[in-house]
Amino acid sequence: MGQQITIIEAGRTFEPLAGQRGDFADWIGTGLAVDSSRLKVVAAFAGETLPAPEAVTALVVTGSHAMVTEQQPWSETLSRWLPRVVALGVPVLGICFGHQLLARALGGDVGDHPDGGEFGTVTVRLANAAASDPLFGDLPEVFPCQLFHRQSVLHLPPSAQVLASSQREPHQAVRFADRAWGVQFHPEFDGEVMATYLDFAEEQLIRAGFDPVALRQKLQSAPAAQSLLQRFSRLIADSNSIRSYSLSAP
Repeated sequence: MGQQITIIEAGRTFEPLAGQRGDFADWIGTGLAVDSSRLKVVAAFAGETLPAPEAVTALVVTGSHAMVTEQQPWSETLSRWLPRVVALGVPVLGICFGHQLLARALGGDVGDHPDGGEFGTVTVRLANAAASDPLFGDLPEVFPCQLFHRQSVLHLPPSAQVLASSQREPHQAVRFADRAWGVQFHPEFDGEVMATYLDFAEEQLIRAGFDPVALRQKLQSAPAAQSLLQRFSRLIADSNSIRSYSLSAP
């Protein structure tokens, strides 16, 4: 049996969508492609107690409809806990809100996206540093991703390394430490989930100056982005692939 993967829930999706398709943790579990017995889900947003950092062997932090800048008590507790996990060398992946909270917890800044955010399918381009990264190394140089965010990592923590960007977002994927990554995009979203998000948020998008119809027309599948979760689970199993590369490498 492989290592346990802890999924920290920073929130839940829309109730009607959850009733039909499951929730963030379900989609992440499917993407990781591991036996469900290896998954431990902790609803941090609901006040569930976080495990001792020493008890965590791998970690995924979900997205959320909350904002990092709201500094809710549960997210501040999670923010103080995350650096302790990272310092232990535990493999960590933060998604959307999880990515932003990880950046802030490690010394970066998070705030409203200067252009209002990104919604729908967006093209992401890998940085040169991604070629030797154990998580991103074999991905295509350019690939589509599903995004839905109004806030962003505005300034990176010290020593963080950008692995991917888009036209409107310079920090789409970041390596925060030797075994800690964050992605602004949603590798757990498929096209149906992304379309549902655009439908639920139609009025909000219009008020923010976005065209939901145009966003729907541009939707496409994102298999490379979705593969990231299974790549992460394989990386957990092969710790040598993580140790073989350091942020300090030339």
